[in-house]
Amino acid sequence: MLSRGSDWLIVLVAGVGYRVEVPSAFAAASYQGDEVFLHTQLVPREDSLTLFGFQTEEELSVFKILLTVNGVGPRTALGILNTLSPQQLAAAVAAEDDKPFKAVSGIGPKTAKLIVVSLAGKLAGIVAAEEPAAAQAAGSTPEVASQVIIGLVGLGYSEADAAQAVADAAGAGVDADSAQLLRAALKLLQIPKLKQGQR
Repeated sequence: MLSRGSDWLIVLVAGVGYRVEVPSAFAAASYQGDEVFLHTQLVPREDSLTLFGFQTEEELSVFKILLTVNGVGPRTALGILNTLSPQQLAAAVAAEDDKPFKAVSGIGPKTAKLIVVSLAGKLAGIVAAEEPAAAQAAGSTPEVASQVIIGLVGLGYSEADAAQAVADAAGAGVDADSAQLLRAALKLLQIPKLKQGQR
């Protein structure tokens, strides 16, 4: 790394220096001469080519998904990732909570709400990754939990309810097999309906 700013780095690749826009926390933690590895996305515009870089594939994936939201450009998407980790962002979307997005500079109430609505169902894997302890306690993996959550969302359950049911089932010691986890999570999700039917 040749030099840095508050939210950018100049990195040397094969003798050529490239300016890469990065989350401010990463820029602050980088020093001249450091060797850095970045997952990058080139964003072309009529008058410019801008390179955005992230430490993890997860951050890059969330960045790309944010760009699909109407009204969210690359700078705004980077601003969101300056404020929220991928897990915090996914949790906010799963909970249908737009407050964390309103805290990001340049994002108003309408855009914050649009982000939550637009990303619903698209971050199940990241939500599952936020519950590693429960999943690992049952011997399952975030990948298995993610598959089950996606399946439940496909059945019509909200992402938040699906993630909670999977975490509860995994924490109860259900086998790591995805089919077993899916059955257990479905039973947990159906309990409120059964109670209502008994009234």
